[in-house]
This record gives sequence, C-alpha cells and structure tokens, in this order.
Amino acid sequence: MPADIFSWANSLRSQHFPQSRNWLKAHVTLFHSFAPSLRDELPRMLARIAGEFSAPAAEQSGLMDLGGGTALAIRSPGMLAIRDRIAEHFWHMLTSQDQGGKKLHITVQNKVSRDAALALQAELGARLQPRYFAFTGLGLHLYRNPEWEEVGVWKFRGKERA
Repeated sequence: MPADIFSWANSLRSQHFPQSRNWLKAHVTLFHSFAPSLRDELPRMLARIAGEFSAPAAEQSGLMDLGGGTALAIRSPGMLAIRDRIAEHFWHMLTSQDQGGKKLHITVQNKVSRDAALALQAELGARLQPRYFAFTGLGLHLYRNPEWEEVGVWKFRGKERA
C-alpha cells in the first residue's frame, strides 16, 4: 500500500485490534499459507509478476463485517487478477482456504465481542469516505510463532495492466 493509506489503516489497527494479538502491521492478505517446498520458487515468481505488471488500482470501498471484528473493504479487480495468476500456478499446492474466492480487506479489529465489532462499524461507517490508491507491490512473510519474518517485498514496475 502507499504510505498514506498504510499509515491511516495501521493507525486504525493500532487503536482497535486487541494489543495482545496484534503482531502485524496493516496489510492485505492474498494467501494465508504456502507449502514450505515453495520457499525458493515463490519469491522468484513474485519478483517476475511485480516486474511484469503495473501497480493495480484499488479503492477502499467501505467496511467488512468479520463477525468478531471489522475490516476495511478493498476493491481491486487488478490485484485479484494477479492473485488468480499466482493461485493458478500453485493451485495443487494451495490449502482449501486459499483455493476459494478472495475478498480483499485490511483487518483493523479481530477476535472481539460482537457488540464491540458492531460499535466500531457504526463509528467508522459514519465517517468513512472512499479512498483511491494503487497497490505498490507484493510481499512475502514467514510465520515464526508468534512473529512474522519478512522474506521480501517486490515493487510493481511493469507495463502490463492486470
């Protein structure tokens, strides 16, 4: 995400995500898990895709109700097309969760009571305005219980539109 969108979303996450569970900064998850056997191939593919495609346009288009949490809904057909390309390449290695459809979002609150989630949705919904941006790149992280280790970040720099 561009710095201004990241800063805004990360501030919301810092304010509303339970601190005892908040191990990550604001992000948009494209996949939850990849097989360890892809450790060498996956970074090469992400670098190739980032070099081929221009930054996909996106819109923060509202809120997403997570039941016990709240997220910022993100609309980006281009990023979903890039995700589909990655999923197609690794299809037989994906978990069932990652083989399903994807709704892009930035989680700002999770694992809270339903009442707390609804209260935040009412608060944010009253003042939320659409924000337009372009994704800046792709990132890959490894889970190192309970922390995350950055493997790499690849900036979009190509000419092709997704």
